[in-house]
Amino acid sequence: MNNSKKPVRILEGVRPDQIPFDTLFEANEPVILRGLVSDWGLVQAGKVSPDNAMQVLQSHSSGQPVGVYIAPPEANARFFYNDDCTGFNYQSKHSDLNEIFAEIRDGKNNPQHPYYYMNSLTLDHCFPGLREHNDLSFEHPLFTNNKPLSKVWVGTESIAAAHYDVPSNLACCVVGERRFTLFPPEQIHNLYPGPLEPTPGGQVITMVDLKNPDFERFPRVRQALDAAVVVDLQPGDAVYYPSMWWHQVEALSPFNIMINFWWLTAPAYMGNPMDIVMHALMGIRDRPEAEKNAWREVFEYYVFGSSETPREHLPAAIQGALAKLDDDTVRRIRALVKNKLNR
Repeated sequence: MNNSKKPVRILEGVRPDQIPFDTLFEANEPVILRGLVSDWGLVQAGKVSPDNAMQVLQSHSSGQPVGVYIAPPEANARFFYNDDCTGFNYQSKHSDLNEIFAEIRDGKNNPQHPYYYMNSLTLDHCFPGLREHNDLSFEHPLFTNNKPLSKVWVGTESIAAAHYDVPSNLACCVVGERRFTLFPPEQIHNLYPGPLEPTPGGQVITMVDLKNPDFERFPRVRQALDAAVVVDLQPGDAVYYPSMWWHQVEALSPFNIMINFWWLTAPAYMGNPMDIVMHALMGIRDRPEAEKNAWREVFEYYVFGSSETPREHLPAAIQGALAKLDDDTVRRIRALVKNKLNR
């Protein structure tokens, strides 16, 4: 089922070892891969029963404690801030996987049960061997130096508020039904982002309850919702979405598992662009408007425009930070910036 106001491309019959990555990359927008992982062993176990899926995870568990968020019944599955935004509406702890599953089982017949959310567990570290029968093939030149990182997301019903990630994502719905509400990057202006820190999961989230939006307080969110792509996934389905797309993720069933694959398209030495945003907040944001406009042109020239233009008229020996980036060049730039910041 697809409830999106916007048309979304659906690919049927794609095999895990024959993913058409060029098609996904060219789309530069969400694409559903219906039934992509329907033959995975964990998907098949979940179709028998949630307990079967739990047993598979337990059989592959590393035995190390895992991080879990626990929200009270009144949270209605939404993992968010508390009422005055001084903290969160859930508790976090590290616990034995078997104990967490026992608590989930104890509450499965109670409509007022607590909500459990184990997010971003590294697949190979937390569940060694699970990939043998639950994996995808990433045969494409892009992945030569950008090996995807696989994570597992496990728990009861949950709502992860809309946020964006730097990596691109291929998210596989393994157990339970899952809904993604996705927004293109430009909708940041209409999604009312929250504080830069603290954040529930390490990323800035929207302050809007997208299931029950307060249009008086957040009027521009109407525009975001008009631009939204809403995708409902059944076990075995997957969705691809590019870097920086905002996404709210809802786990809709009493027990849910998702496995996703993240990858960066830029070399690791380029670092996190959010660090530059933080630096710009410090150095540019509160300057007079005329100065900010001038700096906007500087950024357009050096950063957002062609990388060739600022250096094409300079001899290679004096291009410095304007030269083509590599690991050594970035190290020199980083050292220069660090020295200037420490003055």
